[in-house]
Amino acid sequence: MTVEVKIGVQNTARELVIETDESNEAVAKLVADSIAAADGVLTLTDTKGKVTVVPAAKLAYVEIGRSTAGQVGFRS
Repeated sequence: MTVEVKIGVQNTARELVIETDESNEAVAKLVADSIAAADGVLTLTDTKGKVTVVPAAKLAYVEIGRSTAGQVGFRS
């Protein structure tokens, strides 16, 4: 299952959106570990192998959820 991770970075208007093969729990642990470290960085690898690195001190928020790619239809 693919997990979508949205990362808000301080003083940046756009959020980073990453799809990864990691579980929700694994991503949450990576986030917590990066925040706990003195000079921590959050490092995530997407489904295509691209690596994204964000300094933990610059994180505004991290939203972890199941990917909705491939869904078709309208919401009412």
